[in-house]
Amino acid sequence: MAIIPKKHEMPTQDPKVRAHNFDEVALGYTEEIALAEAQRCLNCKNRPCVEGCPVNVQIPDFIAGMKEGDFEGAYQIISKTSALPAVCGRVCPQETQCESKCTLGIKFEPVGIGRLERFAADYHRKNGSGTVVKPEPNGHKVAIVGSGPSGLTCAGDLARKGYKVTVFEALHVPGGVLVYGIPEFRLPKAIVANETEGLKALGVDIETNVIIGKTLTVDELFDMGYEAVFIGSGAGLPNFMNIPGESCKGVYSANEFLTRSNLMKAYKDDPVTPIMKGGRVAVVGGGNVAMDAARTALRLGAEKVYIVYRRSLEELPARKEEVEHALEEGIDFRLLCNPLEIIGFNDPEDPRNPKNGFVKAMRCVKMELGEPDVSGRRRPVEIPGSDFELDVDTVIIAIGTSPNPLIKSTTEGLEVNRRGGIIVNEEGLTTRTNVYAGGDAVTGAATVISAMGAGKTAAAAIDKALMG
Repeated sequence: MAIIPKKHEMPTQDPKVRAHNFDEVALGYTEEIALAEAQRCLNCKNRPCVEGCPVNVQIPDFIAGMKEGDFEGAYQIISKTSALPAVCGRVCPQETQCESKCTLGIKFEPVGIGRLERFAADYHRKNGSGTVVKPEPNGHKVAIVGSGPSGLTCAGDLARKGYKVTVFEALHVPGGVLVYGIPEFRLPKAIVANETEGLKALGVDIETNVIIGKTLTVDELFDMGYEAVFIGSGAGLPNFMNIPGESCKGVYSANEFLTRSNLMKAYKDDPVTPIMKGGRVAVVGGGNVAMDAARTALRLGAEKVYIVYRRSLEELPARKEEVEHALEEGIDFRLLCNPLEIIGFNDPEDPRNPKNGFVKAMRCVKMELGEPDVSGRRRPVEIPGSDFELDVDTVIIAIGTSPNPLIKSTTEGLEVNRRGGIIVNEEGLTTRTNVYAGGDAVTGAATVISAMGAGKTAAAAIDKALMG
């Protein structure tokens, strides 16, 4: 059979339609397309794609099952090592991980591994029996702080080994960044809820509205009989540019903007938590979070949305697919530009904030790329005299996040680095006995799958420490 050089396209909503709704953009493979894409896999003996997967999914094995039409069997293979197959199939950057190692990709486009994973997970959700066999209890208790991807992965791996696992979540809904950070049109919340329900069926308890460091401390968790604690509290502390005017009304961190929309449903007509709608919006940053914020603003009714990024299109850190979707939807990319100041004006009829006022414009400077910096990317350099004003009503800062210092400040013996990330060894063990950590709480903002890998590593280490 001749090799098909390109992976099968993912069906999507029409850009002109989807720009005005929150329905999922990517529609998923049909059974026919999934079978055809699975046939592209060469089933290599050295299995390089597996090496590129942070959670060690046995990719050739699950694709082999799909070739035979055994979609449920394919899902079961994935779920042996991944606690969140439907999530990973949607938001994991496969192009820089498993697919980047694909042998077929040397000459042609790699196999659409992520798209096949999503299909298998969706097939199981719609057609699987839903029967879960709880393992025999082993008599040990572990507490998990945070129900994001690292916490849920650690919880799932330990529950499968018979541990009594309790996940403590600060928000009122489990899922962490999966529910507050990633928009519905990219990751439907019903998918996240289904994945967490699967973990509950394994015996994992999830307690919401519990802030570790305030409601309970790590020391109190040990007093309650937990023998180990895994901290997967994420990186929810937003970074700002520290430029004049950032305190104007109409300036949001991407975290706040997306949380108000995703978790608090601020897009509704009568929201409990309001959000700026309409007008002209500038999103500062070039990562996936910036794309999410820009595309959310568009769906909330903005008449114009800009992405302001200080490097060129080639240096954008966001996934290629997300950038393409944003461009198709009409997002205006102002590249090689850097904000200098947010300009506000005072509304004499609004006494709430007379000092800083409302956003009127953002003053930017044009940039050019100079010599490479320590990251290997060419350093952006200001072009003198190139200042200009961008007429906007809302500014969203999406330049990264840092770990919240609450747990560190309430936990003795827990050391952090200069960026606030918890210091761990290669097994995820912190400087405190029997306290482990992983994901964004350690690295700062990173990918869902890397956080899952950290949760998996820590679960193995906890099991080794408690069971020998």
